[in-house]
Amino acid sequence: MKITREDVEHVGKLARLDLSEQEVDTFTGQMDAILAYVEKLNELDTSQVSPTAHAVPMENAFREDVTSPSLAVDLSLAAAPDRVGDFFRVPKVIE
Repeated sequence: MKITREDVEHVGKLARLDLSEQEVDTFTGQMDAILAYVEKLNELDTSQVSPTAHAVPMENAFREDVTSPSLAVDLSLAAAPDRVGDFFRVPKVIE
């Protein structure tokens, strides 16, 4: 499949990108090379290969959800640079 400049300009417009002429030329060649490689991959016979989601077997690595006591307020705020009562004081970010 041959990618044209119009295809790249259309994709750029859909992505709301303002592409220069040089970028359109560059991306046209790059996208054409990518699609040529995909076409080459499509020539492979994969009928005997079972579909997989991962290349290696995966297992769930999550731990059990177990409740535990929280840190004491004084301990968690001990290294706070600024605090107000039982809370961290942070700089105002709304202008």
